[in-house]
Amino acid sequence: MVTYKGFKKSMKTLKTIYYIFIAFIAIVTVLLVISIFPITGNIKFMVVQSGSMEPVINMGGIIMIKPFDNYKIGDVISFGDITKNKIPITHRIHDMKVDNGRISYITKGDANDAPDKKVISEKDIIGKVLFDVPYLGYAVNFVKKPLGFFLIILIPVVIIICDEVRKIWKEIKKKDSNI
Repeated sequence: MVTYKGFKKSMKTLKTIYYIFIAFIAIVTVLLVISIFPITGNIKFMVVQSGSMEPVINMGGIIMIKPFDNYKIGDVISFGDITKNKIPITHRIHDMKVDNGRISYITKGDANDAPDKKVISEKDIIGKVLFDVPYLGYAVNFVKKPLGFFLIILIPVVIIICDEVRKIWKEIKKKDSNI
C-alpha cells in the first residue's frame, strides 16, 4: 500500500520534473519564435543533421546562427536553402576566392577529408555559427513528431491531475482526522 509520505515525495519529484519540462518547452518556444520572424540580421536556430563538423559540432545539436557583413577563413557558417526537402549545410570556411570583386567561399566539414566541391557565394550564406548546444536537437526533432507533441501535452496533464488527486487526498485525510 502506498503511504501518504511516499506519495507526497513522489509528487515533489514529479513537480520538479514538470517545472524543468515547462522551462525546456518555454526556452524552445522562444528560440523558435525568434528564429521564425523574417527580420534582417535575425538570429536563427537550427538542428544539425549530420556529423560532418564533429567533434566541434555534434550531430543532433542546436546551433545559433547570425548573419554578418563579412566572413573569414576559419568561421563556421551555414549556407543553402531552408525548405522542407532541403536543409542548410554547416561547414567551416576553408578558403576564399575573389573574382571580379565578388567573394566566394570554399568550405569543408571538420570531419571530412576534402573541401566541398561547390563554391559558396555570399548570398547563399545564412550566417555564422555563434554557439551550439549538443544533443538538444534530438529533443526538438522528437517534439515535432506526433508522438512527441502528444507527450508534451500528456505529461503536464498527468502531473496536474496527480497533484490535484494529492490535494484531494490530503483534504480527505484532514476531514477523517477531525471526525
